[in-house]
Amino acid sequence: MALLQRLPGRPIQSAALLPFVAITFAITWGLISFYIFFPKLAVSMFGEISSSHPFFFLATWGPAFAAFILVAICGGWAGIKLFLSRLLLWRCSLVWATLVMIGLPLVFVAGSVIKGGPVLAPLPPEGVGPMITVLFIMLSLGPIEELGWRGVAQPLLQRQMAPIWAGLIVGMVWGLWHLPAFYLSGTVQSGWNFTPFFIGNITLAVLVTPLFNNARGSLLWPMLFHWQLINPFWPDAEPHDTWILVAVSVVVVWLNRATMFSRDGAVTRVIPGTNEGRR
Repeated sequence: MALLQRLPGRPIQSAALLPFVAITFAITWGLISFYIFFPKLAVSMFGEISSSHPFFFLATWGPAFAAFILVAICGGWAGIKLFLSRLLLWRCSLVWATLVMIGLPLVFVAGSVIKGGPVLAPLPPEGVGPMITVLFIMLSLGPIEELGWRGVAQPLLQRQMAPIWAGLIVGMVWGLWHLPAFYLSGTVQSGWNFTPFFIGNITLAVLVTPLFNNARGSLLWPMLFHWQLINPFWPDAEPHDTWILVAVSVVVVWLNRATMFSRDGAVTRVIPGTNEGRR
């Protein structure tokens, strides 16, 4: 009885996907658009935007903020604690752990070698110390997005469709969400081509989907997956890394076709321990 009393009273409904997307885009696009459309005013008030600017962190955390808002509204503090307990789900197959920890770095190395680049990113004059600092700073950026994309969007979509289609939709929304960064000077994306990046986001969302389900809705493994994508030690392999990842994702989807094209076994709960997502 004590456990039941601690569980959130209202499960998150599938319709919550729309407000999740709306809140996510409102936070990120709102902050970045201010700098795009009113650059002089924005700079005079808050300073030049950069990867270390507080607004950059806030914009990056848009999906996480949206996730916490929805979980708090429906489940309160108990719901938030249960939601965050998904960070402790560390068990997954050895194959997936190997792909995240070894396979992804090899993709960047191979892509860099193909374009005639180095095996590892060049160290700055100050040595390896600053690279390690950046590595841990990156842990507080992109991986935090996963609290929203895989924490909320993926399970809500998997209630209605097979994981392959859920992954494709999350990937498209994820890619489109990044669009303002391509028009904002001072960001890494401002020097990139959006089309390969968009394709890459879709590919990555599909690739992480079977890992997410294999790990029973873990937030830890998608965050580690994301961290590897922005690891400063891996060389710049753009755009060859994208095409290698497309090939890898095709193979992964084929090998996991039994679960990717069926809703059986797909994670559908945002808050563990509730009756969410029951068919």
